[in-house]
Amino acid sequence: MDGNYEDLSLIHLWMEKENSRPACFSCALDNRDGWRNFSVDSHLASGSLKRLLLRLDPSPTDYEEDTVEIFGFHWVTEIALVESCRLLFGLLRQHIHKLENLVQMSSSDFGQAANLHSEAGNIRHQCIVFLHYVKVFIFRYLESHTTEDDGLLHPYEELEVQLPSVLVEELHALTLHIGHLYELPSSILGAFTIQHQAKLFPPSWHLLHLHLDIHWLVLEILHVLGEKMLRQIVYAHQFMNLTGENLTNISLFEAHCGNLFCDLISLSINKYTKVRPSEALISHHYPCSCIKELWVLLIHLLDHRNKGSHTESFWSWVNKLLKKVFERPSTAEGMSVFEPVQCKDPLSFSWWIITHLASLYQFDRNGNVEEKKQVESNWNFVEELLKRSIDAQAAVLEEQIRMHLQCCLTLCSFWDLNLPTVTILWEYYSKNLNSSFTIPWLGLKGLASVSKTPLSMLKLVKSCCSDQQSPDLYKSSNSYLIFLCILAQMMKEAMENNVTHPWKQIKGRIYSKFHQKRMRELTEVGLQNFFNLFLVLAAIAETEDIASRVLDLLDFLSPTSISTSQRALIWRGYFAFLLMYIEKNMDISVLAEKLSHAFCEKAKEFLVTKNDPTHKQNLWTPLSTYIDGVQEAFETSCYLNLSQEKLLNDGFSMLLPACRGTELNMVLNFLQVVLSRLKSVHKRVIQGPQLGNTGPNTQLPLVAKEHHLAVASALWRNFFPFLKSQRMSQTLPPPQLADSAAGFTLLALDMPCTAPSDLQPQPVLAMMQLFGWDDMVCPQLVSRYLSHLIQNSALSETFSGMGHTSYEALSVRSWFRCILLMYIDQPTGTLTRTDTERAVGKVYVEQLTEMTRLVFKLSEVENIFSKAHFEDSIFKQDPKNALVQFIKAVGIAYSGLQTVAEKSAMVTKTLEYLGDVVKYVKPYLQKKGPPEGLQLTYSIIGGLVKYWAPILATSKAQQLLFRIIDSLLLPLVVFQQDKELPAVMLSAIRENLPLYLQGLSFICCQSQTQGAYLNQLLGSVIQQYFGRFLPPSPSSPGIGQHPMLLALCNSITIPQTLHLRKTTAHVIKENYLQFKGNSPPPRLASVLAFILQVFQRTKSTEVCDIELLLPAVLKCMILVNETQVKKLSSEILQYMVEGCQAGSGGEPATQLTSVFRQFIQDYTTVYDHQVYSILEVVAVLDQPLVMSLIPTITQSLKDSEHKQGLGRNTAQRYILYYYCFLSLNNRGVFS
Repeated sequence: MDGNYEDLSLIHLWMEKENSRPACFSCALDNRDGWRNFSVDSHLASGSLKRLLLRLDPSPTDYEEDTVEIFGFHWVTEIALVESCRLLFGLLRQHIHKLENLVQMSSSDFGQAANLHSEAGNIRHQCIVFLHYVKVFIFRYLESHTTEDDGLLHPYEELEVQLPSVLVEELHALTLHIGHLYELPSSILGAFTIQHQAKLFPPSWHLLHLHLDIHWLVLEILHVLGEKMLRQIVYAHQFMNLTGENLTNISLFEAHCGNLFCDLISLSINKYTKVRPSEALISHHYPCSCIKELWVLLIHLLDHRNKGSHTESFWSWVNKLLKKVFERPSTAEGMSVFEPVQCKDPLSFSWWIITHLASLYQFDRNGNVEEKKQVESNWNFVEELLKRSIDAQAAVLEEQIRMHLQCCLTLCSFWDLNLPTVTILWEYYSKNLNSSFTIPWLGLKGLASVSKTPLSMLKLVKSCCSDQQSPDLYKSSNSYLIFLCILAQMMKEAMENNVTHPWKQIKGRIYSKFHQKRMRELTEVGLQNFFNLFLVLAAIAETEDIASRVLDLLDFLSPTSISTSQRALIWRGYFAFLLMYIEKNMDISVLAEKLSHAFCEKAKEFLVTKNDPTHKQNLWTPLSTYIDGVQEAFETSCYLNLSQEKLLNDGFSMLLPACRGTELNMVLNFLQVVLSRLKSVHKRVIQGPQLGNTGPNTQLPLVAKEHHLAVASALWRNFFPFLKSQRMSQTLPPPQLADSAAGFTLLALDMPCTAPSDLQPQPVLAMMQLFGWDDMVCPQLVSRYLSHLIQNSALSETFSGMGHTSYEALSVRSWFRCILLMYIDQPTGTLTRTDTERAVGKVYVEQLTEMTRLVFKLSEVENIFSKAHFEDSIFKQDPKNALVQFIKAVGIAYSGLQTVAEKSAMVTKTLEYLGDVVKYVKPYLQKKGPPEGLQLTYSIIGGLVKYWAPILATSKAQQLLFRIIDSLLLPLVVFQQDKELPAVMLSAIRENLPLYLQGLSFICCQSQTQGAYLNQLLGSVIQQYFGRFLPPSPSSPGIGQHPMLLALCNSITIPQTLHLRKTTAHVIKENYLQFKGNSPPPRLASVLAFILQVFQRTKSTEVCDIELLLPAVLKCMILVNETQVKKLSSEILQYMVEGCQAGSGGEPATQLTSVFRQFIQDYTTVYDHQVYSILEVVAVLDQPLVMSLIPTITQSLKDSEHKQGLGRNTAQRYILYYYCFLSLNNRGVFS
């Protein structure tokens, strides 16, 4: 165990020696440094400075042994310096010289870098060890002797008595030997730029830092010597200065200190030559951290000595040396102290270095940052700098003044309150308020900007009052704003310390500069600077008093001499004060009334000014400023309980009717913000304070609600009448109109009592009827308005509570109307649309898409889709397609109902969905366009007729059906032969006519009332449009796309198909197959081609076809010799005969036989050859049919012979035998 203890003691001893390395300057990074600002070996971090100032042993763990190794020799620790002082200092100079030689010998050979680094480091270490030994020796072993003991002294004691003087002499010689830092060659000074991360340093780096060590250690040794000698003056016997005075330890300390300051300032001047004014605060004055440490050491040492012996303080030294920087070589005293290093801008340099030196006061004796440390100020010298900076004769540029004041602002954060600083600056800026304080080369950033909004003005002032200044202050703020920052900081410090005298003094000096003449001299920039100044004062001190003073000062201005931009700026300034009131929870009545009155006057002038656009534009500038200000007042208020309602005056009721375009959009946007803000704040207030909250805001809801009611009443009174008047405007209203109307609807929902009397007693319902359900309101407005409200649960609950069950149905009706009228604003006469028209159309489609999505979420609509088994999600993107699918779903849902009561209720609800659909589309029909609108109209309503046919067949809906047919298909113009429907309308009818025909035919089959009239309507439609869409010849394109052909081929039910086919056949027979004598009807071939297409596509023959069409076809075969007609007729005959044959008897076959009998009777007498030829063709198709006709043929022949009275007609009998009987015989009939 004893052995272990012995090992531990040795380890501790070794560690103690390892850690007792002498303090030195080092900017090389070390793992031991960690987060420290300085190296662990530094004079600060090692505690060397602290021990020095506390008069403690400089190195308590060093030089404890009997001998000490210095410069490679062993010396007796307690007597070496007494006996060999000059020798040791001589060795020191030799080692310095040796290191200098090593610098000269060094090369760029990296292979020698490690050796050179090690050797140079060793030399420096030996020099530092010696100087530390001197310091320790003085502290431990030097004794102070009195002169009375001179005769009794031992020779050693005599040497000991002389040691202080010898030390002063040697230290003086040492300082002369090393000279000034700035005199070192550039190759050595360049070592400051070596990266601190390096591991190997050249000899020049070691030599440079050795110079720093020596400079500082000389001061330390002289300080310790003075303390040890009980502050007695130590004379150097062999030296006198140039004036004949003896050299002493005190004079040497001061001389060396002055030289060191010169060196450090010279280095800083060199550094400053590369510093831009905008980067002054982030560009340090020291080339490396060792110089920074040296400055900190000087601060502590000199201020410590100043307190103990009233010697010059650190700032006194700096001021004395900086004053010499301002000297020129041509001064009376001769050469300047800094002649070797000339400073081009001594004023800016002085600001720069003082600011950075002031920041070093935050480091304590151990090198740690101490933020709340009491700092010695240097205001007196700074005041002199300020006077130089603003001296008119010096003509200092704005770019320099900014940097100077930025430094001054930084000093304000370090030092205590200093009122003369503000006074000096105010004297300058009060005379230059109209200056913009710009820097040309900064471009737009450097230009003086007048705040665009009250909030930006207030934010600018807040930034001036902020404790944390922007790092980009130089570029973002001019010198005047930096002055305001200084003013704010001084005032805040006075307020925090409850010192009222500085504030009264500042206020008095500022107020005294403003009088009527001065106020009228202010330009727009001057007014901006005026407001910035007083806003800063109000932000920190007596807000109400300062605002009142501002109002009084602005009353000095003559209304006639104020420009438009100045008036707008004054209003922004007012609003900036108003926003500050709101921020400080102060009532704004006084400011609001003054602003409100001015706004009303200008709004009235704006209303009556009609024919002078320039004047209106000038008036709009302050008016828009007022609107922006009121908006910001509402947006920044937490509770709207500070009389904000006074800002919403009747000036708006005069302004709105006079606004156009962007002006109106701006006012409506503002209105939306106010409505939204009132809603959200009112909701938060009525929820009340949280449970358990008994703070001062518990009574707030009662007060706030009163103000909210006042705000709402002002909105209804001054804004709503205009909205109401614009809902039926002939021009397209701005979308903000709908947004504002929706906001008023929600306001009526939240505060119904505030709505005007004409909306009572149910203001919400009245609003919906005005803007959402009225068929006269612009569809764009309706769709946007309802999109805000359809899914509002509170609104739905309100309607349910009042028993209004048609809320959803009426919303669906409006949606229906909005889609139908989606093209209503497109021009009808142009084929191409402008970019603006396309953009507006695209916006409306997007709006309808959103409305469709919301409508499909209504419970009634979801229920319909559910019953129809439709997936509604696939139709939400395209409004037109969505509407078609909704129509189909309603029809399917109706068809699925069982009871009469359910069907009756569904019909009522459906008609409620639909509304007066004819009225909706009437504008399209009247304008005969645009094509897209007509196409949409005919397709949607055609879908209604087809898919809602069971509904329209009911007595409740038939009147609507009749109106649809009369308006869309049978307008008066179709019956006027001298007029024709426009091509775009005919095109729309052509594409959608099948829907109408199919629906009408279904209704004709289903309707139990008005059947005859419905059939007449159907026949009229067919009659009017069959010929219109019939091509002139069968070879023309489009015969196969005839709308009636499509309707006949695509019908759904058999009764519907038969009825439509029969009606069509009847119309064709009566109107398109009637011969005038023997002359065929026009376009006969096309008519026959149509009939043939019907047979070809339907693959069937009906009784009505035979009854109505076959006689005419047979007649064509008899009377028309045109090849095309004969061919078509033959094909039709073949289809009919084969169709009856496929039917295997029954009514078609009977009817076919009947038609042929009548045909034989009518035409055999005159056209026997043609009749027999036709029968021959029929015999090929249907022998039994012809055989059944033989008696009729024979009788017809006999009647013909009898009528002629000539007996047997052998020729005719032969023809009959040849064409018919022989044909039948060839087929084995008579064999």
